[in-house]
Amino acid sequence: MRISTSILAPGLFAFAALLALLGARISVGVIERISVDYVQDALVLQGYEWASTEADGLQVVLSGTAPSEIARFRALATAGTVVDAARVIDNMNVPAAEAIQPPHFSIEILRNDEGISLIGLIPADVDRAALTKEIKNIAGSTHITDLMGIADHPVPKNWDDALKFAMTALGTLPRSKISMDADRVAITAISDSSEQKSRWERELKRAAPRSVLLSMNISAPRPVITPFTLRFLIDEDGARFDACSAHDTVGRARILSAAAEVGLDGSFDCTIGLGVPSPDWADAVVAAIRKLGELKGGSVTFSDADVTFVAAPGTTQSMFDRAVGELESDLPDLYSVHGILPEVVKIDGSGEGDGPPEFVATLSPEGQMQLRGRLTNDLQREAAESYARARFGVGNVYAATRLDPELPAGWPTRVLVALEALGHLSNGAIVVQPDVVDVRGNTGDPDAGATISRILSEKLGASQNFQVDVTYQKALDPVLGLPTPQECVAQINEILAISKITFAPGSANIEASAGETVDKIAELLKKCDDVRMEVAGYTDSQGREEMNRALSQTRAQAVLTALLSRRVLTSNLVAKGYGEEDPIADNGSEEGREANRRIEFRLLDAVDRAEALGAVTEDTAPDQPTPDGAQPDAEAAASDALSSEEQAAKAEGAPQDGASIEQNAALDPAAENPSAQEPTQEGDAQAAAEPSATQTSGDIDTPAALVSGAGSEAEGGVEPDAPSDTVPGVIARTPGEGDPRPAPRPEPSPEQNDQTATPTDSATQ
Repeated sequence: MRISTSILAPGLFAFAALLALLGARISVGVIERISVDYVQDALVLQGYEWASTEADGLQVVLSGTAPSEIARFRALATAGTVVDAARVIDNMNVPAAEAIQPPHFSIEILRNDEGISLIGLIPADVDRAALTKEIKNIAGSTHITDLMGIADHPVPKNWDDALKFAMTALGTLPRSKISMDADRVAITAISDSSEQKSRWERELKRAAPRSVLLSMNISAPRPVITPFTLRFLIDEDGARFDACSAHDTVGRARILSAAAEVGLDGSFDCTIGLGVPSPDWADAVVAAIRKLGELKGGSVTFSDADVTFVAAPGTTQSMFDRAVGELESDLPDLYSVHGILPEVVKIDGSGEGDGPPEFVATLSPEGQMQLRGRLTNDLQREAAESYARARFGVGNVYAATRLDPELPAGWPTRVLVALEALGHLSNGAIVVQPDVVDVRGNTGDPDAGATISRILSEKLGASQNFQVDVTYQKALDPVLGLPTPQECVAQINEILAISKITFAPGSANIEASAGETVDKIAELLKKCDDVRMEVAGYTDSQGREEMNRALSQTRAQAVLTALLSRRVLTSNLVAKGYGEEDPIADNGSEEGREANRRIEFRLLDAVDRAEALGAVTEDTAPDQPTPDGAQPDAEAAASDALSSEEQAAKAEGAPQDGASIEQNAALDPAAENPSAQEPTQEGDAQAAAEPSATQTSGDIDTPAALVSGAGSEAEGGVEPDAPSDTVPGVIARTPGEGDPRPAPRPEPSPEQNDQTATPTDSATQ
């Protein structure tokens, strides 16, 4: 059978077309695969692993996220070296560029007798002319070197407060270095005395803004010790120092090591000061201490270069002579030894009896002074009584002395010196005998023993025997006797556990019956005015949550207002209402709800305050009025501790410089007792607090500016809850049983809360 040519020809053409199409597709696939492989290999070799390659016909598509625009361009160029650049399709992207971060604005200020130098970077919006004028006023006629550059960026938050405080510190400290930025001010300075150091620290701590961290390191020169005194003794109570002085740290270490060798137990510190009689002071002291250790009792007293070596009663004459002779040989040439081998001294302390003549003075803890015993004549009696009245108070001295003209020489001096020593004790007694002066008692001054030993050694003279038995008691210390922050909160809680603060039903008015409790808390807070605490208010769960929170806020603020009216500095106290949060009892019973209606005092640290500053704006209800002058509260952690001199000044009632009641009121204003509306017929009780109501001349070196180119709290200050290290308070408020209030009702269900407000919304809070 023959195939028709009319059928064969078209078939051949179709087959040829099919083969051509298949060949074309195979060729395209090969070209695509080769192109992708070659381009991908080239990209990998150049380090562009982030780029992926795909083929679309003869076109090569690049995709992926380039780390930068330069990397993207180089990847395109690399692909263009393998295939025709016209065949390369760019589908790569580049992440959005980060916003340019503002520079770190800061200033380093150095002030000395030559002038003031400034270096740093400040915002362009700072009034530089006013700043320069203020610095010129501080510098006076001294030279000013201004090396500050500017940058056109927004002024950081708190910058103005930090700069204002830095200028205050610069004007106060004539020799200082001040480093500041928007969040921190660091001060290093030199004072002329410890008193000046204490005053500067106190003033700067009060002037520091609470939103800026403060770090201070103010040094004072070493004290001048005259006479340069050291007294070491060994008795039945063990080895101890009554006074210890050293001229450097190496000498102090040697002295303490020698004392430890002969039985000194525990830690002790020697005062490093000026006035040492010779550079080999430590050698002399170490030799004397070791020699006393060989006798296993007695005392050695250094007063400059005079050494009084007193053996223990009962020491044999031969042992004593050998010890004194060896000590004289061991001491440097400058020092002279006075050896005393005393008889057993019997201290009667009554001023009477058949023993040796005595003069006795006793000082009671209440400050009452009694003088008994023997005096030489009327003139000495008048002198002793006049000195006692001048030192201890005219009405506090009772004298019952008698005259004895046969008393040994030097008796008047011994009596007056002993009375002077007694003035350094909080309570105690002195006994003056011909062979010994005995001083014993209690003190709140850790250096009182050294001071008394120095007085007796200097004024009684060499080779005189005296005994000092002074006990340091922390409770008597005007510095350490102050309660710690934890003790402040605990003592307030003890007061509140006995008598709680109560409010009128449905309002934030403190009831008159709670006035005594507030008075006690106010007196305690006057000793804790630097402790940062939160006054937290709570309610039970009855009523709407937002109304409970508002009522607890106004009640916490009312406590601050009451404390402020009692002249308590409340700048470190913050009021915060928590409403029905954190119940401590079951709200299903009246007893539980009564327990949950409370106020607590809590301890806040610097971190809490810093967090609180950031939370004020977010947590404060917008419809609550903000008292005028309310200030955020955050301090440096490095400033949490006061200097000992500052605390002593506060304990003694010293006036607080620059901290008047009017200023405190500006920092922590509060309204009069806020009014509260009576409950409505639906049972809603609304309580809302109402708002309470010369250019000097001076050379300034100013180089070309270096241009860098390319509030108020709601009522009481809303603070976040304290973290785990917060010291919990106790319940501070439960209304009395006689409060007129509705009978308790069952807890409402969520459905009821969604439909209508619960009765007695705040009337029972």
